[in-house]
Order: sequence, then C-alpha cells, then structure tokens
Amino acid sequence: MSHEPASFLELLARGAATEAYDRPVLLARASGAGPEALAELEEAKQLALRVRAELEGRRRREAELSALFETAHDLAGLRDLDAVLRAIVQRARSLLGTEVAYLSLNDPVAGDTYMRVTEGSVSARFQQVRLGMGEGLGGLVAQTARPYVTDDYFGDARFQHTRTIDTAVRDEGLVAILGVPLSLGAQVIGVLFAADRRARVFEREQVALLCSFAAHAAVAIDTANLLGETRSALAELERANGIIREHSAVIERASEVHDRLSELVLHGGGVHDVAHAVSEVIGGTVAFTEERAGAAPGADGRAVREGDDWVAAVSAGGETLGALVLHGRPELDPVDQRTLERAALVTSLLLLARRSAGEAEQRVRGELLDDLLDAPDRDRLLLRERAARLRTDSEAPHVVLAARVDRAAGPAEPDAGGRESADRQRLWSAATHLAATRRGLASARDGGTVLLLPLGPGESAADLARQTAHGLGSTLREPVTVGASAPVRAPLDRPDQVAVAYAEARRCLDALRLLHRSGQGAAAEDLGFLGLLLADSRDIDGFVDRTVGQVVAYDRRRGTDLVRTLDAYFASGMSPARTKDALHVHVNTVAQRLERVGRLLGPDWQSPARTLEIQLALRLHALTD
Repeated sequence: MSHEPASFLELLARGAATEAYDRPVLLARASGAGPEALAELEEAKQLALRVRAELEGRRRREAELSALFETAHDLAGLRDLDAVLRAIVQRARSLLGTEVAYLSLNDPVAGDTYMRVTEGSVSARFQQVRLGMGEGLGGLVAQTARPYVTDDYFGDARFQHTRTIDTAVRDEGLVAILGVPLSLGAQVIGVLFAADRRARVFEREQVALLCSFAAHAAVAIDTANLLGETRSALAELERANGIIREHSAVIERASEVHDRLSELVLHGGGVHDVAHAVSEVIGGTVAFTEERAGAAPGADGRAVREGDDWVAAVSAGGETLGALVLHGRPELDPVDQRTLERAALVTSLLLLARRSAGEAEQRVRGELLDDLLDAPDRDRLLLRERAARLRTDSEAPHVVLAARVDRAAGPAEPDAGGRESADRQRLWSAATHLAATRRGLASARDGGTVLLLPLGPGESAADLARQTAHGLGSTLREPVTVGASAPVRAPLDRPDQVAVAYAEARRCLDALRLLHRSGQGAAAEDLGFLGLLLADSRDIDGFVDRTVGQVVAYDRRRGTDLVRTLDAYFASGMSPARTKDALHVHVNTVAQRLERVGRLLGPDWQSPARTLEIQLALRLHALTD
C-alpha cells in the first residue's frame, strides 16, 4: 500500500480540489485493504489536507501583499484621485471575493457621508445615497472610526436603520457588509466597504486587509488635496499671463471651430459630434437637448445666459427643435458666444437633414407594408427588391402585430379628438422606429398601427407581442395594447397571408380590450380556447397539446389511464366516489391518478377556468384521436 500516500503528494503538486483527497482511501477500501493500512492512509490524507490548507493560506497572503504593493505603485504613478480610488475599490472587491465594493467620503459642511466610488453596484438609488453620522453601518463607522462587519444587515440591531438607507441597501440586495474607516491621523474622512448579496462571514484577515486598503485610500486623498492646493497657488500666479494667452487663443479657437464644423458636415457627422467638437474648442461641456423643443430661448439666434449655463436655440423655419447648452463656462467672451451660435445653426441643418431622411424611410416602410396588406398580387420580385433596400429580414418567420393606445376612461375633454390623433401619431412614430431597429415594417391603419416584425431565435408570437406592448408603452408613457397573429413564414413569398394574419391580430387586439387587458400584449395561443376561436389557423392539435398534452404523453409512455380517469371524473361531477364506480376501481386508485394529473397539469388544474379548457381539450382529443 506504499503507493497510496505518494498519491497525496501528487494531489498536492497539481493543486487538486479537497474532494479528490478521499479517492485514495476509497480505492484502498474497495480493494480490501486492512484496518492498519486504511488508518495509515487516513492519517496521510489529514496531513495532506493540512498542508494544502497551509499552502492556500500562504498563496492568499501572497496575493494580498501583491495587491497592496500594486496599490502603492498606483498611488506613486497616478495623480488623478478618481483613478486611484477606483483602483482601490476594484482591488478590494476582487481580493475579498465580494460582489460589491464601494467608498464614501465625509461632507463636513453637510455633516454626513456620501457615496464616492462603487464597483459592482446596479442600483442608481444606492450609488447616490447619503448617510447621516451614526446612521446605518457606514454612518457608525464614520462616527466611531472603527471597522464594523455584519453577516445580516437587516437583522443587525447595532445599526440605526433609516428608511432612506434601508431602501437603498434593499434595492442593491446587500446582506453581508464590512466597513472600515478612512483615517488621516485622528480624523475620519470616509469609509471603505466590501459587501455581498448573500450571508457570509468576513474573516479577521479580510478585515485587516480592507483596513490596509483604506489606509492607502486616505493617503491618496490627502495627496490629491495637497496637489490641488499647489495647483491653485500656481494658477493664481499665472492668472495674469493666462488672460493674455486666453485672448490670443480665442481667435485661434474661432478659426478651429469653423474648420471642424465644416469637416463634420462634409463627412456626415451627427448632432453629438458637433457638440463634442464645440466642447473641445471652447471648453466646458456642450450638450444637445430636445427638452427645450417648442421653447424659444434667444429666438433671434443669439445665445443667452441662464444661470451658469449658456443656451443657443436650435431652430428652423420658426420651429424650435431643441438647444445647445454649454455647461462649465459661466463667463463667455463674444467670440466663443458667436461660436456656440454658429454651432446651433449647423445643428439645425443636420437635424433637418436627418428628419427628412427618417420621414422618407418611414414612408417607404409604411408603403411596402400597405402594399402587402392591400395589394398582395404585386410582383414578388419587386417586393423583395424594395424590402432589401430597407434591410428587412425577409427570410425569417414574421408576426403581424396590431397596436393601439388605450387611455384610461376619464371625464370628457374638450379636445379629445385632437389628443387621440396625437396619440396615433406618436404611436406610429415609435412603431416605425421599432420596426427599423428590428428590420421590420410598420404602418398607420384602422386608428392604430400595424407592424410586421421577424421572430428572433427561440421567440414566439406571444413573446414578441408582450415585448412590443412593453416597449411602445414605455416610449409613449401610455398603455399600448398589442395583438399578434400566428407566425407567417416568408411573408414576401406569400403576401396574401399578411392580410389574413393582420385580421387575426386585430381580433386578438379586440379580445384583449374586451377582457380588460389594456396595455398588454398577447397572441391567440395566450387566450386558451378563446384564442382557438380567434385564430384563422384553428390549431386544434396545438390547443390540445398545450392543455392536456402532458397527460396524453404520460399515458402513452406508461400505459396508464389518466385520460380515461379525467373523462370519468368530469362526467361524475368531479366526485371521486362516483368516478371509482364508473371505472370499477378502488377510490384510492382514483385519488392516486388525480394526484398524478395535478403534478402534470399544475396545482390549479381544478379551477373553473382550467377545468373548462381541460374538458374542451379532452373532447377535442377524443374526436381527433
């Protein structure tokens, strides 16, 4: 048996998992080894596991020391505070193996602490949370300058729980949290955290490691503050010379922005390209916003100051399309002001060109779908050529969807007709954008919108209907109801089926509205036997399979009588006692069969709605079998 202990050395050499160390003992026991040999192997296994644990601990400590050295190296090489803090938070998360790590800084003016850097966070509320001193785990660390750890935050009564903090932590899903202070001498300037979305215990070494990271972070902040003060002093000394250089640079910037804007227009640049170019030339941050569409700041074409910002209207033909807003330059000289105004003029020209191109493509997409619905006898080759120019996916199965805005009923409005017309226009605009992104078609029709969209891999008509209702509803911020047809294969090869599918989608849409399911999307398959009546395909086999297919398949595989038992059960008024008489079996047999049916069809199979569909499916199965 001398070769078995040697196998433990081999496992150690290749870094095998803990479970692999049981294999030599199991093999020896299976080969009939004696008690002494087994005891020797068990002792060797325990020794090997201790050696493995020691090696793992050494490797972990080496990794921790390496991370600390790398962090110190970053501090020596970086001067940007954000970059240093992000590196520390990222390394803390990686080395401690947590799902989230974050860092907060104290605000001495407000008397609280606020989130500064996060890694692994998904909640916007959490990333913006502020904690009062003594509130929550972080507020307690900031107040006491001591590390705190909890394996169950919401169950820990040591912390002062507030609605704001608990809501943010719950949004992020955090459970276990470790927080250590960022200290400069006796002063606490913030807190460094590591957290998990599951319960876990942070070991003493991990707490010490995070404290080391916090010490580096505190030094980085102090160094950056000193550098900032030094830069401020240098800037003060150079201010006079800077004013002279700035006036000289203004003229150069004006020439540069003229060249940049001309180049952008010639090479097909967009609105945001113009904003970025102007930002680089005149400084600050320039952004285009559509929120000011309809308003008219500086209607005479002049840029106007609003607070610390400058606003230049983007308008054409008396219509305000938006505005260019310059942030970060409260004082603007006349040359840069004129540059911003010239950029707004270029932006208006680009928007007009984009609008014209977009409206033309929308009209072409709508015309192609109208031809498929109204003139299916058109030349199919010509239809394919038109679809190819629009980059539609003509080979994939498509679904026809009928969509309509469904506002909640309310008091009569004086301009209800105008509002409905506006809703239809907004729905058509959103639908055409969706069709373009999904390589489909859209058109306004029958007081709503019709779409012809390709199915994605593994996607059903019902899935597409629900996605479309949600997407259009989110865009319009109004409930949009969507009815879908059954898939149409290669619609350009069978254009006559598109009109048939549209009629089915309209029936499904009307059914949803009658069922008070406004704002939802569905296909006939979602509506049970009602969908079977609505659909043109009359997919009886599909309805039977969806409703009782698992019971039928179980009978075929096992040779059981679950289908016959269900027939007898419903015929006997759902009475197990009368069912056993009809089947000539014991009542326990009936109960066992019905229990099996429940596991196959779901616990609600005896609810009124389900029993109605199941009985109809059983009757159709009997007629078609």
